[in-house]
Amino acid sequence: MKIYIYSGGERIVGRSGVGQAICHQRECLRRSGVATTDRWTRDTAAVHVNTVLPDSVLAALGARLRGRKVVWYGHSTMEDFRSSFKGSNALAPLFKRWITFCYGLGDVVLTPTEYSRKLLEGYGLKKPVYSISNGVDTAFFKPDPAARSALRARYGLGEKEKVVVSVGHMIARKGLPEFLELAGSIPEATFLWFGWTNPKLIPQEIARAIREAPANVLFPGFVGREELREAYQGADVFAFLSHEETEGIVVLEALACGVPAVLRDIPVYSGWLKDGENVYKSSDNDGFQRIVKGLLNGTLPDLTAAGRAVAEERSLEQVGRRLKEIYLEERVLPPLPQALPQKHVQV
Repeated sequence: MKIYIYSGGERIVGRSGVGQAICHQRECLRRSGVATTDRWTRDTAAVHVNTVLPDSVLAALGARLRGRKVVWYGHSTMEDFRSSFKGSNALAPLFKRWITFCYGLGDVVLTPTEYSRKLLEGYGLKKPVYSISNGVDTAFFKPDPAARSALRARYGLGEKEKVVVSVGHMIARKGLPEFLELAGSIPEATFLWFGWTNPKLIPQEIARAIREAPANVLFPGFVGREELREAYQGADVFAFLSHEETEGIVVLEALACGVPAVLRDIPVYSGWLKDGENVYKSSDNDGFQRIVKGLLNGTLPDLTAAGRAVAEERSLEQVGRRLKEIYLEERVLPPLPQALPQKHVQV
C-alpha cells in the first residue's frame, strides 16, 4: 500500500518550513519501507495533507469519497500565524476556526512537538493528535570545517571575520527586528539573514527596518540547500530569535551542522532544547547580546556535540520509524503480516 503525498500548494509553501517538511515526509517513508505516490492509485491507503489551502480540503474530501484515510499535518497554529504578514493579527481568530475545520477532516493529525499538540488539542479537535518531529537529514546537514573559508569567500568577508546567521521569513514573528538590533550592538561581526518574503506581504514597519538595517547586515535572500548548509557550517553563531514556532526545522539543521545556537526562550523548546546544555536561550536582547559575544570570543562552553545529538534523535530514519508505528496504530496502513511459525523437522 502507498501513501499519497498531496502536493497541492507546494509551489506556494515550497520556500518555507512546510515545503521542507513535505520533502522530509517522502524521504522518511522511503527509509522506513513505505511506498509513496504523487497521485491517486488503486493501492493508495491514505493521503498526506500539509497545507490549509482550499484545495487541501478538496483533497481530503476526495479521500473520504474513496474510502481512504486522511493524515493531516498540523504545521500551523493561530499562535504562529500572528505577527507574520499584513493583517495577520486581525485575521488570527478566523484563521484558528479555519484550521480547526481543516484538521478536523483528518483521521489522524500529526504535529511536530508536544507544545503544538497541546495547542491543537486545546482547539477542541476530536481526532487523535500525535507529536512527531519534522526531522532533519543528518547525513546532509553535518559539520564541515572547510565551509568556514568557503562562506567568507562567497560573501567577500575576511578569513577571520566573525559571522552570525539566521534563517526565516522576513517577518516580526521570526525575530527580524531583534536580529537587526543585535547586529547593531555587535558591529565587529557580520550578520547574515537567509530567507525571502514577498514584499507585498511584508508590513510597513518591517520593510522600513530592513531598509534601515545596520551596515554589517547582509540579506542573501532565499538560497538552495547546499548554500544554506555552507552558511550553517561556516558560521560562528546561529541566532534564531523567533517568537513562536511549532518546531523550527532550521534549528534542527543548524544543530546538525554543529553551529552554536542562540534561541529565544519560548515554550516550543521546553523539554528538548535546554539552556546551557545543548543550546543557549534568552528572553531579551541584552541576553542575546551577552550570549553571542560570549560565543564569538570563546568564553562560553561549546555545546555543539550535545546539539548534534538532539538532531540525530530526530533524523529522517528515526522519524520514519515512528511515523510507520503511528500508521499501524491508527490503521492508516494494514497490519503487517505475521510471520508463519517454523515447522520443526527431525533429522
